[in-house]
Amino acid sequence: MSTATQHATGFFHGRTIDDLRAQLRAEKMRAVDLAEAALTAISALDGELNAFVTADRDGALRAAERADAEIADGRDRGPLHGIPVAVKDIIDVAGLRTTMGSAHFAEHVSTEDAECVRRLRAAGAVIVGKTTTHEFAFGPTGDRAYNGASRNPHETRRMTGGSSGGSGAAVAAGIVPLALGTDTGGSVRIPASLCGVTGFKPAYGAVPADGVFPLSQTLDHVGVLAASTDDCRLGYRALAGLRPMPSREHGSEVSIGWIPPDLLHPTDPEVTGIARAALETDGLDVREVRPGGLDAMLRAFGAIQFSEAHAVHAERVAEAPQLFTDDVLAILRRAGETAGWQYVRALTERDQWRAVVAELLDEVELLAMPTTCVTAPEIDQREVDVRGTPTPVRGPLIGLTRPWNLAGAPAISVPAGTVGGLPVGLQLVGRPGQEDRLFAVAARVSR
Repeated sequence: MSTATQHATGFFHGRTIDDLRAQLRAEKMRAVDLAEAALTAISALDGELNAFVTADRDGALRAAERADAEIADGRDRGPLHGIPVAVKDIIDVAGLRTTMGSAHFAEHVSTEDAECVRRLRAAGAVIVGKTTTHEFAFGPTGDRAYNGASRNPHETRRMTGGSSGGSGAAVAAGIVPLALGTDTGGSVRIPASLCGVTGFKPAYGAVPADGVFPLSQTLDHVGVLAASTDDCRLGYRALAGLRPMPSREHGSEVSIGWIPPDLLHPTDPEVTGIARAALETDGLDVREVRPGGLDAMLRAFGAIQFSEAHAVHAERVAEAPQLFTDDVLAILRRAGETAGWQYVRALTERDQWRAVVAELLDEVELLAMPTTCVTAPEIDQREVDVRGTPTPVRGPLIGLTRPWNLAGAPAISVPAGTVGGLPVGLQLVGRPGQEDRLFAVAARVSR
């Protein structure tokens, strides 16, 4: 595999939210300067990356001016006050188009903010635009959208991953320091892994999904992507309505349960090796664990996601199938074949899987495995080679992330290294309520 090269980057590449906040409070920089930097980067880089559907110059500058006035008056809304943020294009932002990446909604304009956007605004964040999503968020590749494929900043002929691919590219390229995504089977963590950034999926229900177009309502999560674990933590706390708190390092030894990824899906050995090596860190007690019930888990995830997605789109599939991309139409038609009894059985199997995960997390504090089975495939590639076997691309991208949506557990992907110059992600999974521990360990192993 040829070595990938990082393309031109925006102002925020290598800058943390804490650093930006310090400069704003010391009046060395204004929120307007940060907004202008993000908008300039969109203009300069997005022709190559296609990370954005819409840039909101007027709205961003108004919000930044308001943030500057508040900071000057001594009103501090917290770590995100004056910080530019991008929002995935299935999340409502009042007055902006929300296309869902589909011709069905090409000219749709949201009239209200989603609750997660309201919380960002309340924290002082500056919304600069909407990012490319795989059509209706129903795909892990990020290259099937009404506005075209988002492209990986490490090598632009390669996928970002999906469905929050535009958000992953925007952060990886330094266009913004923080972006919102959604995650139903891995859609925050997959682009984080392929683009070499950090992506956090909270516990189910920790961040409200009101105003987010549904894919599968009992599996959908709102999450965040950023360049670092600490920045993801700051974004998450604002979205979850939690008080900003300094990060706390946990000095005690942490027990990690390594799940051999091939139990879940065949995985490139080089990817496995890089992810496993990231755990060779002082203070981590790593042991192998092997969860049971995997066949039932896979069956349950498929039946629930397919049934709930088809319920959202059945009329569109019947009345205007020509407006879908071919990939998404095919999977929605397949979803329509799921029987009611399969969905009902899957709800019980989901409960059983959650019990399996809870038992594992009684034995160890965190679970670990690679985030994806392969590095970023090429755009439009629909088969990848995994250990000498041609494999449909969807499985190697989603195979290691979907179990944790079914469990509703918080999960994070952090950069672990590279294979052939392309990023590899390490995924950590924790128990709801123990997010601080998850973030602290993620920061220790991130490369």
